[in-house]
Amino acid sequence: MDKKKEDFWDTEISAKHNLLDLKLKDIWDYRDLLILLVRRDFVSFYKQTILGPLWFFIQPLFTTVIYTFIFGSLASIPTDGLPQPLFYLAGITGWNYFADCLTKTSGVFTANAALFGKVYFPRLIVPLSIIVSNLIRFGIQMSLFALMMLIYWLKGAAFHPTQWILLFPFLLILMAMLGLGLGMIFSAMTTKYRDLSFLLTFGIQLMMYLTTVIYPLSVVESKYPAYRWLVEYNPMTSIIEAFRFGFLGQGTFTTQSLAITTCSTLLILITGIVIFNQVERNFVDTV
Repeated sequence: MDKKKEDFWDTEISAKHNLLDLKLKDIWDYRDLLILLVRRDFVSFYKQTILGPLWFFIQPLFTTVIYTFIFGSLASIPTDGLPQPLFYLAGITGWNYFADCLTKTSGVFTANAALFGKVYFPRLIVPLSIIVSNLIRFGIQMSLFALMMLIYWLKGAAFHPTQWILLFPFLLILMAMLGLGLGMIFSAMTTKYRDLSFLLTFGIQLMMYLTTVIYPLSVVESKYPAYRWLVEYNPMTSIIEAFRFGFLGQGTFTTQSLAITTCSTLLILITGIVIFNQVERNFVDTV
């Protein structure tokens, strides 16, 4: 038999590989598994619920109502002249996607330890499936936001989309990369320190208050300039401000702040990939 044919393998599993190797070819070869995992995440989460996917609408709608009452009516926090429900729903829609990607990705190793220990497949498939499955929820919530925009437009509300709305796909990619990068970092850390998952849940809630979800950046600049840097250098702030500026025509948006966010997001994503690829080699011994 020809020795070259004997030495040919269509799959090679090795403990030694480049830390920045994304295994894109393997991910493409396992694309059916990616689709299967996306379907599993969507179906399993809502299979035994009464309202099912309607929760995609109910959760942001109720949150918007509560924010409008507490922060808009009681606290009287300005919304840059925008209708309060539109202002809050814009922030909630973007924040929910990022927070869900981060939270669910952070438990990849611990939640799938049994699966990872039995069969080989590109481990990056699992966090990617979370990012894709959350896109379904984000798309439904965006339709709710678009419907809300239509209702207020028919009422003659003072808002107007700008040409920066074309940045929407780019902003979505930034949110996905940021959630994926941070999630992979935390997923690696929680293999040894399980209580970090509780810290993350608490930290995401605090991080939301350092993001312009319930208030505009202009309020921080005018009333609390000493704390402006805490909010402004939060990567999600410039994304949400750009999102509002594109769809509603109001927001403290600059290309410089978005460029800084893009660079920091890429750095976080690369760091997450390096740590994820390093930990996946021997995480079974620590989980």
